[in-house]
Amino acid sequence: MKGEAHSSNGWHSKSPASRPRLWVVSEIYYPEEISTGYYLTSIAEGLARNYDVRVLCGQPNYASRGIRAPNRELRNNVEIFRVRSTTFDKNVIPLRLLNMFTLSLSMLIFSLRHFRKNDRVLVVTAPPSLPFITAFASLFKRANYTLLLHDCYPEVLIAVGKIGPDSMISRLVDLLNSWLYKHAVKIIVVGRDMNELLSEKTNGMKIPIVFIPNWADLESVYPTPRNENSLLSDLGIKDKFVFMYAGNIGHPTDIESIIECADRLKAEKDFHFVFVGSGAKSRWLKAQVEDRSLSNVSVLGQRPRKEQNVFLNACDVGLVSLVKNMWGTAMPSRTYNILAAGKPILALTDNGSELARVIEEEGVGWYTQPGDVDELQAMVMEIYRNRDHLSAMGERARIAALNKYSRDSAIARYSQEFDPV
Repeated sequence: MKGEAHSSNGWHSKSPASRPRLWVVSEIYYPEEISTGYYLTSIAEGLARNYDVRVLCGQPNYASRGIRAPNRELRNNVEIFRVRSTTFDKNVIPLRLLNMFTLSLSMLIFSLRHFRKNDRVLVVTAPPSLPFITAFASLFKRANYTLLLHDCYPEVLIAVGKIGPDSMISRLVDLLNSWLYKHAVKIIVVGRDMNELLSEKTNGMKIPIVFIPNWADLESVYPTPRNENSLLSDLGIKDKFVFMYAGNIGHPTDIESIIECADRLKAEKDFHFVFVGSGAKSRWLKAQVEDRSLSNVSVLGQRPRKEQNVFLNACDVGLVSLVKNMWGTAMPSRTYNILAAGKPILALTDNGSELARVIEEEGVGWYTQPGDVDELQAMVMEIYRNRDHLSAMGERARIAALNKYSRDSAIARYSQEFDPV
């Protein structure tokens, strides 16, 4: 890449040779639109004004599975390299592990061939093997890597019941993490609770930990009149009080408490629950709705990102749900788009989590403890009784999104963290 680089949005940048080189390493990237792909694409393209940004990623295997993207592509001044790997069904654990192995091997080989001394590297923690192979390649080639933590392991695996807190696997992951953290230039986290957890885990290592929250898609998500919402009309629930869950329905999601609550309320004609998304618990969710004859629940499956302004506005209250003991391990990014849509939030989350802090600080909703169906049901009824307050909460939600959780402010923070010394 020499001379002027042209991007699809029309602006020009200086020759990459005059800018520091930054690798962004992620399994998921454009054309994937799920949260990790969206955020890493935005970060890479946002930093391309000041850096020679190159992306190392895999072929689409999530919402855009089946699309064959170019192995090498220049998009918005970012050079994208997509390595080969298996793309089997990720919801089948053995096949997912095979995908992870082949992707990691391909990325390791590519990194060892293309990383250079003093390159900057930003690697996200998905899949869990990716930071380790990227760190190895970076150290071998004397590049400098920064970790972007969207999830904390082994804590996530412990929370979802896959391993025990004192198991051999848990201790091994902690040992490997110590090596990973020790050699990082810095660690970027997306929640203050994650910052606190990582500060404890890296005690004595003197590794900088930086909190940069994810952001709302303010360009395409905004409040719209409820009575004009096409999805509410299609579902025939304009006259209902609607709770909307939109996002990944995976193992860390406490979907069980929401379904149990819906079951208890099915005799109440005022309430309706809508689920938009897919994931490991989707099959269980659909089976429960059918087995329990829950006419007050609609399961819609995955919807394109371009439709999110319609479905995020198709409710009175947005739902965000995590299982117990997820404190410090993750911050659901869907939270910010619910704020952007001007909707109050009802969350199932631990005390002191980033999600709980945002709700409390901005005055935009409520949260209950995961697994406590009695508390959840009581909260649903209380929200309904006090529904006259929802409009003011929605206004505060939109203001918070605009003032605190914009893409521009987040990219500016990332740019500061990678500024040349």
